[in-house]
Amino acid sequence: MKLLMKSSMILICLGLLRMPAPVLAQAPNSAESNDLIKALLARVEQLEKRVAELEGRPAPSPTPAPEAPEAVAPPQPPEAPPSPPEAPPGEPVTAPQVHMGHPDEQGSAPVSHIAGFSDLNFSTTDRHGARSGFNEGQFVLHLNSRLSSKVVFFGELSFSARTDAGTGLPPATGFNAEVERAMVRFDQSDYLKVSFGRYHTPINYWNMTFHHGQWLQTTASRPEMVQFGGSFLPIHFVGTLVEGVLPASGLNLNYNLGLGNGRSSVISRAGDWGDINNNRAWLVTLFSRPNRPYGLQFGGSVYRDKITPIAGREFREWIQTAHLVWQKENPELIAEFSNVSHQEVGGPSQSNSQAWYVQLGYRLPGLQKLWKPYYRFEYIHIPAGDTLFRAVPSLAGSTIGVRYDISSFAALKLEYRNQRRPGEPRVNGAFAQTSFTF
Repeated sequence: MKLLMKSSMILICLGLLRMPAPVLAQAPNSAESNDLIKALLARVEQLEKRVAELEGRPAPSPTPAPEAPEAVAPPQPPEAPPSPPEAPPGEPVTAPQVHMGHPDEQGSAPVSHIAGFSDLNFSTTDRHGARSGFNEGQFVLHLNSRLSSKVVFFGELSFSARTDAGTGLPPATGFNAEVERAMVRFDQSDYLKVSFGRYHTPINYWNMTFHHGQWLQTTASRPEMVQFGGSFLPIHFVGTLVEGVLPASGLNLNYNLGLGNGRSSVISRAGDWGDINNNRAWLVTLFSRPNRPYGLQFGGSVYRDKITPIAGREFREWIQTAHLVWQKENPELIAEFSNVSHQEVGGPSQSNSQAWYVQLGYRLPGLQKLWKPYYRFEYIHIPAGDTLFRAVPSLAGSTIGVRYDISSFAALKLEYRNQRRPGEPRVNGAFAQTSFTF
């Protein structure tokens, strides 16, 4: 019987496939629809007779054809719902909330997305004893995964070329792996998002905007005050953040509130394994992206921590920052200022160190807008009384360069830098970098 049923299905399918093309074509009106129904019924009757013969049973009685229906107007497609009004420039747009369900409820695991970045550099300087030549930059992976409709994970993993990455004596060259960022975030709405993990400390514009992956930024190098591995500002932060954006009558006020581990005993490192002195660092960041003029951003931050360096002397650290940014490329303007105050606990030592930079860039209109020249001046002042920053040298330097976008995902950058530090001769250097994302 199963064989006969399969034979019946095969015969029906073959019959439909062998039906003339005009019969199978879509009928534009009711008359042609009626003809199509009659032809299909006749073909079905023929197939049923054939199946009955194969099964050895009487053929079914013919099915009467239905009466031709009254001609009616073809159904009209439903009217499309009105489009939501466009939000003014800079105004956050909240997408309709669609319940995606937990991955377990959907019967599938979270879907992860990976993006990669890398760069290759060439440098030469007139600094005495400095090496020149090619060097591999960072190989960076960004990982995104949506754990539910409101919970997401983000991670950033870097592999950096170092002279002391290998083990043994003497240290061998190689790559150091580092978890740069790893966070899980709950998105209640645009107004409230809560996350836990390791971040780039959100207390200045560059650190919040340009992460690992040199292709992301216009220049080949970061400003000295926010260099990875630097000590002037805490680059990483481990703890929890509460963030969001409030329209505020077109000002689009963004906020970040953070609580977590401060600097470790090596002040260039974060307290990844725990807080060194059981005293939490906290931060508050506010910035605005107004509707008009579109492209403007301005804001500031406050950061508070207690530092216990290896020497054992404790310091209270206050950091105040401010930034002004014009995000369009014609022109691009980024200006930032930071003041770092250190007060020795139980001692008279107190100091204020400042750093600032201004960067200008302009995307040239011709040549398919592939060329973008830029200039940056930066300054760092470390007073002699800041014992915690003795290893952070003062600096006055200029950087001039041009970026050429080889494609939408790769760029070539050429830079000339001139830097001066107290008690040292000026250093001139030429740098080239190719950076890309994949």
